[in-house]
Amino acid sequence: RRIRLNINDLEILQREFPEIDKIAAKGWYSAQAITRNDKFANASLCGALPQTAEIEGIELAAGRYINEEDIRRFRKSIIIDEPLQRLLFKDEEPLGKQIKLDGLTFTVVGVYKGDAQRTNSTCYIPLTTGQLIYKANDLEINTIAITVQGIDTDKAMDDFEQRLLRRLAAEHDFAPDDKSALWIDNTLEHYKSMMIVFGGINLFVWIIGMGTLLAGIVGVSNIMLVTIKERTQEIGIRRAIGAPPGAILSQILSESFVLTFIAGVLGLTAAVGLLSVADSAYHQAVVVAQEGADVSWQVSFGTALLALAIISAGSLLAGVIPAFRALKIKAVDAIREE
Repeated sequence: RRIRLNINDLEILQREFPEIDKIAAKGWYSAQAITRNDKFANASLCGALPQTAEIEGIELAAGRYINEEDIRRFRKSIIIDEPLQRLLFKDEEPLGKQIKLDGLTFTVVGVYKGDAQRTNSTCYIPLTTGQLIYKANDLEINTIAITVQGIDTDKAMDDFEQRLLRRLAAEHDFAPDDKSALWIDNTLEHYKSMMIVFGGINLFVWIIGMGTLLAGIVGVSNIMLVTIKERTQEIGIRRAIGAPPGAILSQILSESFVLTFIAGVLGLTAAVGLLSVADSAYHQAVVVAQEGADVSWQVSFGTALLALAIISAGSLLAGVIPAFRALKIKAVDAIREE
């Protein structure tokens, strides 16, 4: 048998589980034919409570979401998405206008930002209105969405889920360990999985970046070694007339630092400029034209500072071996070079 949740379960959860911060419910109804004048479209229809928008992160483009008055008075209010707005209204203002769902008239009170890639729109109406019209006032709901507070460990979350299952099992007469009776989708687990994936990608990028930087350091170090070889006479004479080791070290390290740091800053500037151009092109081509996700390609200020710190450290590291090689040069070496 199918476990049928109902609106009374919300009251039970709110009353007996103090960890619950916000709670909402949704009921799904069959796809409806939506018409306005000579425009026609099919859309999924969802009955929802006001808290659904906040819990699920529904972002409004105009108007409002379902409110308590809609729920209490069984209003025929409807929230449509932007693709459906463009189809039914084109350049007209949709708020306050009426559309028909299989002969029933609903008033548009809000427009939310929908996914331009989806072929089927979803419209939201008050849950009580949907239960009255499409379920003959049956209080059944399809999903319950909750947010919790005060749970900061995996064990605490597992304990909360088990208590939740036991209470609903007692209410609806199913075994608490029956995995097929009730499905709990913990978004924290999805978040952890995604963080592991992104962590792996981030580690891979760091490995590639550090490998590239190491190759650059080796290249600069080789250039400095060749330079030291060509300046054996100069360094030997300086040592002969009393130049201290610190002066030789500072000279080589400063040359290495200037060479590597200037090249690194130029490379970082070019990269930031390229990303800025790509970000602008993406915004115009995807966000403005197709209403896609607004993703920033820019490098953060903290990342730029970290890159400069790594470049500075790498520039000094590139000069370490050449500097110690220069310290081994003696005055007699200058005579041999002569």
